Amino acid sequence: MGILIRLIISALALWISTLVIDGIDVGGTPAEQAGTLLVVAAIFGVVNAVLRPIIKVLGCWAYALTLGLVAVVVNGALFMLTSWIAGELDLSFTVDDFWPTAVLGALLVAVVSWLLNLVVPDGKKD
Repeated sequence: MGILIRLIISALALWISTLVIDGIDVGGTPAEQAGTLLVVAAIFGVVNAVLRPIIKVLGCWAYALTLGLVAVVVNGALFMLTSWIAGELDLSFTVDDFWPTAVLGALLVAVVSWLLNLVVPDGKKD
């Protein structure tokens, strides 16, 4: 149940990013948009779960050198990768440019997801 709630929260965060940031678009009818956003949220979650640890290990020197600011660039790159994968799967989710669209989109998705995760319980008992 917690994974489903997190997936919906991520989809909501992606939807908000399409509303706020020019250059992040999702097409289709509202029902198609909802389905696309759920699939893209799942893709983004898998991309982050698989690639982020590898990038952190290989690029730990960059994280240390920039005091963690390189994480913003990495998030943007993973967001662009998610957009590319969505395009390959014929989903109507597009991110136009890396800077500033993907970087700001990834930052907004992270902040909105974090805020929604604070408000919405994920089904775990403390």
